[in-house]
Amino acid sequence: MRIAILDDWSESALGMADWASLGDEIHVFSEPFANQADVIEALQPFEIVCLMRERTPFPAEVINALPNLKLIVTTGNRNLAIDTSAARARGVEVCGTRGRKTTTSELTLAMLLSLSRRIIPEANRLNFGGFQGAPGRDLADLRLGVIGLGSIGGQIAAMGKLLGMEVAAWSPNLTDERCAEHGVTRAASLTDLAARSDALTIHMVLSDRSRGLVTKDVFEALPKQAIFLNTSRAGLIDREGLFNWLRRDATAMAGIDVFETEPLPTNDPWRAAQSEFGDRLLLTPHLGYVTDATWRLFYQDTVEAIAAFKSGAPIRLL
Repeated sequence: MRIAILDDWSESALGMADWASLGDEIHVFSEPFANQADVIEALQPFEIVCLMRERTPFPAEVINALPNLKLIVTTGNRNLAIDTSAARARGVEVCGTRGRKTTTSELTLAMLLSLSRRIIPEANRLNFGGFQGAPGRDLADLRLGVIGLGSIGGQIAAMGKLLGMEVAAWSPNLTDERCAEHGVTRAASLTDLAARSDALTIHMVLSDRSRGLVTKDVFEALPKQAIFLNTSRAGLIDREGLFNWLRRDATAMAGIDVFETEPLPTNDPWRAAQSEFGDRLLLTPHLGYVTDATWRLFYQDTVEAIAAFKSGAPIRLL
């Protein structure tokens, strides 16, 4: 069979699993496609397509235009960029992989520490011949606001408490019982949470209901010297509201790991904002789930899923 590995931006996939064990022809696409037509043209020969979750979209128009397609394997156990109904209608199986549950919370904490202690600007100061600049901020005794107290949000709440932070949370369906389980306070509203947070972080699934959840009013409610973090999805926040908040409050800081368009174009507004706000805006290239252990799990499970499909017993069907 002919296998296409898409979205391997770091060109790491082949070294993460025993692809040779499949005995198939493998082609790696390490650059993003410019448009849907290019996806369809490039993938015409392939029976199996391996996707990195939520990178290359796979709507019905793509699935129905690939005559040889028999199997889609996506990293993770969910990929909203795949039209699974269209795949099933075509008789195309869709399988997932396992995932690791701690990588995004680790990155969120790293970004919070980096901004609060001014680690990057101070390291740069030293590299360019200087020494100490303005002092950073302790996290102990500060207030941490968590939007979304699911798996990742719960981990962040626990990390904040270990650092001595006062933790509160809010989400549309958050209950007092869930907050009690995590030992945090439930805020009355999102703006109430923002008003009481020295650091505010969002951990929600992007949906029609949550899109644009963090509005300009939420940013305006944040106190002086607040830090805002988004390692979830770009569509959850009002980008211009964030930029205007950073303009209005010269003490405000933000850490952003997710963008509307990825990879981030050279002329993207986020790049211009980074130039405008300097060290107060920390941008990272969607590293939330990008770790060696995660990649090995993703691709080893992908190889396993392909082998299982070829044997007639597909696994982890979505």
